[in-house]
Amino acid sequence: MDIYSVTKENLSKYFIDMGLKSYKATQVFEWLYSKRVKSFDEMTNIKKEVIEKLKEDYYFGKIEIKEKQTGKDTSKYLFKLEDGNFIEAVLMMHDYGVSVCVSSQIGCNMGCSFCESGRLKKVRNLTAGEIVEQILAIEEDIKRRIDSIVIMGIGEPFDNYENVTDFMRIINDPKGVAIGARHITVSTSGIVPKIKEFAAFPLQINLAVSLHAPNDELRSKIMKINKAYNIKEVMDAIDYYSKKTNRRVTIEYLLLKGVNDTKECANELVNLLKGKNVYVNLIPYNETSHIEYKRSDDKTKMEFYDIVRKSGITITIRKKFGGGIDAACGQLRAKEVEK
Repeated sequence: MDIYSVTKENLSKYFIDMGLKSYKATQVFEWLYSKRVKSFDEMTNIKKEVIEKLKEDYYFGKIEIKEKQTGKDTSKYLFKLEDGNFIEAVLMMHDYGVSVCVSSQIGCNMGCSFCESGRLKKVRNLTAGEIVEQILAIEEDIKRRIDSIVIMGIGEPFDNYENVTDFMRIINDPKGVAIGARHITVSTSGIVPKIKEFAAFPLQINLAVSLHAPNDELRSKIMKINKAYNIKEVMDAIDYYSKKTNRRVTIEYLLLKGVNDTKECANELVNLLKGKNVYVNLIPYNETSHIEYKRSDDKTKMEFYDIVRKSGITITIRKKFGGGIDAACGQLRAKEVEK
């Protein structure tokens, strides 16, 4: 097993089962994430026989930066995995710090019509370690600490629930990557059972739900998942999550020109969300050569924003990142795979 896939809790159990003290797990985590060693032999305060046992049971995963594109405030990384597959992550420079958007799967089966990631079907889930290693590789490349994480890259995180939640535990652990829970956001396209399950997750991770349409007819056209879990079911799951956690949910709404950006859509969205413990994040669309959708113009975007804001619902417009590079989710991987 990849050592980067193991939570400290599970590593503690591993050492206890060997008849050793659980604090050995803390020592290993310090070597991995504070000192960033690349082999068990560098863990000099752990006995040789324990090191040999670790070598039998675990290995150091390694991902390779295959390509890096850099634009204003943004860098996009294409990673090559050990099995030859490709994934990507995006680094964004904000006024308040450095944020990274990581992938959770190789490809995606959700099939959203506007998304480059879903154009190439899911190959497999990423392990927790392969998600962790995206963070470690980028921190090593930029020579600084990452401040916040969003799990919104290639894949549907809740379709890889166990590995993604282990990833969250590892990067949140004070002896791990040590990123605060409230600086971690996971985004789902609306897998209702997992939204409800996530309400019991012990860490205060931020939850975002990709809605992108205010009614079932439109949402079903652009998001296949709506045929499995319609808007009412998604809203009920959000209400359940908010009631159980007392936490606000982000509603992500990607503006597509002439599709879901009308004043009628804005008013429908207001009626849908009024009184719920949510806020809206409007997202400018990153156009690609393979998909016909276009970005809404600024006038339309601001009209939509004003309708929602004046209703009393909190709304923000996500800063547009990635101008001049292949910024659309999955775009860089698709180019590499299609070579």
